[in-house]
Amino acid sequence: MESFKKFITNYWGGIVGGAIALILACTGLYRLIVGIVLVAIGIWLGNYFQHNKNNVKEMLKNFIDKM
Repeated sequence: MESFKKFITNYWGGIVGGAIALILACTGLYRLIVGIVLVAIGIWLGNYFQHNKNNVKEMLKNFIDKM
């Protein structure tokens, strides 16, 4: 019983994470979470491109020239 308690105390984060992942996979909520993450990444990229327009243009130009 002591070894089981030690296992639980050492790996409780992984156990909880696995349980949450299992619930998300079974209910299909992962599609909603993926969508939210993609929207957040799109917002961040748009904001970055807006504020660093010249740097992005230069990086793209250099990338295309290397191809």
